[in-house]
Amino acid sequence: MIVVGNSIISEDIADRCFCCDLAQCKGQCCVDGDAGAPLEKAEIETLKEIYPKIRPFMTAQGIAEAESNGLHATDSEGVLCTPLVNNRECAYAFFEDGIAKCAIEKAFFAKEIKFRKPISCHLYPLRIDDYGEFQTINYHSWNICKSAVCKGENTNLPLYIYLKEPLIRKFGQNWYNELVARCEEFMQQQHTKN
Repeated sequence: MIVVGNSIISEDIADRCFCCDLAQCKGQCCVDGDAGAPLEKAEIETLKEIYPKIRPFMTAQGIAEAESNGLHATDSEGVLCTPLVNNRECAYAFFEDGIAKCAIEKAFFAKEIKFRKPISCHLYPLRIDDYGEFQTINYHSWNICKSAVCKGENTNLPLYIYLKEPLIRKFGQNWYNELVARCEEFMQQQHTKN
């Protein structure tokens, strides 16, 4: 494991390569799964504030779900998450050329809002579990991301570099700098073993 501050991080962050390949996966992470994307408490307030700016980018079904059942939901384990349409795709997903994309992110790129998307989505395929005094950060291996792993390997793009922007957004520049140092040390040790 790699330790940075109070974060215990899976070594996958250093030795796993990854690069999203929407042309291949079609954004299935926004469609498949047993619950919506995890949300932080502060993100619920943000969603309430920015919803009017996101709404024009959502599907009619997403709008109906959000407006009848709420802008967020709770999964079977009590975790706050995005609501789902028909227990399938995220209510904030829309489809463009057969690819699921995020209405929140579309509003962000249209400069309508300053919030890019939930941090759990931005950090994917990493998942954070909070245990109060410490947190774990683990790589979530999912079959639908097989093409992202291949693309990452073909470009030799380690997960911690691919996710630089969301990692800095979540933990700050100093934390990220320390992560890079720990990952480089880890990879050097692995190279020495081999």
